[in-house]
Amino acid sequence: MTADDAPEDTGVHLLVPLKPLHLAKSRLLADRAPDGHAELVAAMALDTVTAAARAPGVAEVVVVSSDPVLADEFSAIGVEVLPDLPGAGLNAALRHGDELLRARGAARVGALQADLPALRPAELGAVLAAAGTDRSFCPDLTGGGTTLLLGEPKIPLDPRFGPDSAAAHTATGAKALLGPWESVRRDVDTAADLTAAAELGLGRRSAARLA
Repeated sequence: MTADDAPEDTGVHLLVPLKPLHLAKSRLLADRAPDGHAELVAAMALDTVTAAARAPGVAEVVVVSSDPVLADEFSAIGVEVLPDLPGAGLNAALRHGDELLRARGAARVGALQADLPALRPAELGAVLAAAGTDRSFCPDLTGGGTTLLLGEPKIPLDPRFGPDSAAAHTATGAKALLGPWESVRRDVDTAADLTAAAELGLGRRSAARLA
C-alpha cells in the first residue's frame, strides 16, 4: 500500500499537557490538606486520559509532561508521554507536541485539559461531532477558560491557553461549543469544583483517592 492508498486519518489526536506534580493545581491545594494532593492530581489526569481515549472520534491521546512520576504512570497504561519541551509553559509545550504529531501524519490535533475527572467518553465524542472540522473550543463552566481546543485539519493548533483563554481562542476564529456536555466543561481548580465533579460522577481513580 502506498501513502496515497492509505486510509485518511479522520480522528482527532489529543494532547494532554501536565505540569510537574509539585506545581500542579495550586488553587485546589490551597483549599485542601496537602496530604495526598499529588496523588489526587495524578488520579484526575489518569481518569481524564482514560476516558478521552475511549471517546468516539479520538484517534489517540498523548500526554505532554516532564514529570517522571507521571511519565511512569501513563507509560504503565500504554499512553505515550512526550517531554515538555522547550519547558516554556503550556502553550509552548502544546505547539511542540502539535508539530511532532503533525510530522507523523496526524491530520487534526487538539488539546484537552487534564483536570476533567468526571469526563464521559460519549460526551466528548458528541463535542467532536458538533465541531465538525472547524477550529473550535469548549469553554469551561465559568465561560472564561478552555477545556478543549480543536485545530482545523492540517493547520497548526495555535493554542492560547491562559487567563481569559475563551476570549483569546474566539479571537483566533475558533467557534465555541456550548452543548449539554457538562463533563467536558467541568474542570477542577478548587475544592468546590471537585465537589461538583464528584456529584457528576468521578472516574474510578479519582473516586478512590477521595474515598
